[in-house]
Amino acid sequence: MTTPMENDMLNIKTKVLTAAVAMCGASQAFAGYTFDLGDDNKITFGGYVKADVRYVDGDLKYQDYWRGNNPGFEDTSKTHFNVKETRINTKYQHGDVTAFIEMDFYGGEGNEVVSNSGNPRMRHIFIKYKNWMAGQFWSTYTPLKAFPDALDFGGPIVGEVFIRQPMVRYSTGGFSIALEQPETWGGDTPTGGNGAGGGSNNIDADEDTPDLVATYAFKGDWGEIQAGVLARKLQQGDGDETAVAGNIGGKVMLGKDDIRFQINVGESGRYVGAGMVNDIVIDPKTLKQEVEDTTAFTVAYRHLWSDKWRSTLYYGEATTDTLELDRSHWGVNLIRQLTPALSVGMEGGQYSVDDDYGENGDSNYLQFSFKFGI
Repeated sequence: MTTPMENDMLNIKTKVLTAAVAMCGASQAFAGYTFDLGDDNKITFGGYVKADVRYVDGDLKYQDYWRGNNPGFEDTSKTHFNVKETRINTKYQHGDVTAFIEMDFYGGEGNEVVSNSGNPRMRHIFIKYKNWMAGQFWSTYTPLKAFPDALDFGGPIVGEVFIRQPMVRYSTGGFSIALEQPETWGGDTPTGGNGAGGGSNNIDADEDTPDLVATYAFKGDWGEIQAGVLARKLQQGDGDETAVAGNIGGKVMLGKDDIRFQINVGESGRYVGAGMVNDIVIDPKTLKQEVEDTTAFTVAYRHLWSDKWRSTLYYGEATTDTLELDRSHWGVNLIRQLTPALSVGMEGGQYSVDDDYGENGDSNYLQFSFKFGI
């Protein structure tokens, strides 16, 4: 005879979403184990554990993952072990209400001499009720389906919309509209923001107009493509500027294979490249402030060799008009699905800085990853 507690455990609905592992880096996928608590209440625990071994060799300084910034020039030959991408999340559901919390461990550098510790970092916290969402999540401007199946965290971030921030969003059908966190980065007023995040110290006190984002997603058996428009008021001291940008991106199925892409044009500033582009820059020719214009794109082809082996080849690049920045990242990988939840893989590639002003260089990398989806 079983006890009431044992009966309750037998009624627990456990659901493992292997799509998160299959995408291997698509951060919008929520894996998890779901517990049915009764009375229309559910709680899900999810995330993944990821261990990376990464070797970087070349002219650019080592980074755990490449983004659009200039990491600095230095003869580099470095091997590094990293587990900070590991993340945990919890989703609470009560009828039409959902609350979601997620963190990883990129919150601070650890001590490699003794502890190799890392601080937890908030990634997502939001509440969703029917068509409304409030909290922090990927910007509505982000075409989530465009993220490639990469081992380097995020893949070619240099060409991607890659930004998480607080917002209020309304969605219906394929249409979404949102008011999101305003932040002007660059110009002659210091801010607390940077490509890797920052506090609220020294942020311009005049920022009073939220960023406006509107997107529409077209979906079908063939895949999903999202088109988006971004409108912002950039505020620096006594000067106000308007910035407008647009993008299109998504995933198109080719049988079992797929192509993922995004194209970004206009005055996207901090929304693209995770630290590459300031919203307002000083023109080196005229020494005047200008709203920077950016063109960026990514393309990735994923091929399934079998039900256990897959590969992705990807490329991303971004260029700017005023500062004439030009940065790119390519990579190719081979991933083996050992179990529905456990994968191992190898990826190699190169990140390049080819700016018209300043030094130029590149670094090659080779990465081995082990990933277990919870």
